[in-house]
Amino acid sequence: MSHDSAAPDNLFFMMGEFRAEFPTDRRYAKNHMWAVSLADAHFRFGFSAYAVRLLQDVYFLDWIVEDDATLEAKQEIGQIESQKAEASLYAPIEGNVVAINNLLLEDPSMINVDKYGAGWLLEIAGPGEELLSPEEYLEHLAAVWEVTQRTIKGQMNR
Repeated sequence: MSHDSAAPDNLFFMMGEFRAEFPTDRRYAKNHMWAVSLADAHFRFGFSAYAVRLLQDVYFLDWIVEDDATLEAKQEIGQIESQKAEASLYAPIEGNVVAINNLLLEDPSMINVDKYGAGWLLEIAGPGEELLSPEEYLEHLAAVWEVTQRTIKGQMNR
């Protein structure tokens, strides 16, 4: 965990040889999504560099929720498939779905190309009290990295 001298608004976490960068202008969820506050209790979410690195090339995304859906934190909201994984997606916070980035249904590669911009996933109106500061998120990554590495190595040995 360090500050990046080249990009003063970013922190980074080393995933082996890969450097995952995290803008400090947003908060983060423990399920590896970033959150930008758009208005009072209204957040836009996308995958952090950590999640994108683990997934690698995303080629399929499907939502099982719609606009105006009421979500519980950790409720299943969709599915994602990539070069490295097939997984369910879960709500990072409780609240109401305000918008879904449906452009990703046609071209999910935007998640890889512009993860902190056009590759955003959805917007939720909710309190967001459980969201972490960038520094808290990096502490969380450090705590889970050892288990993540074992999981990755286990998948590679299948």
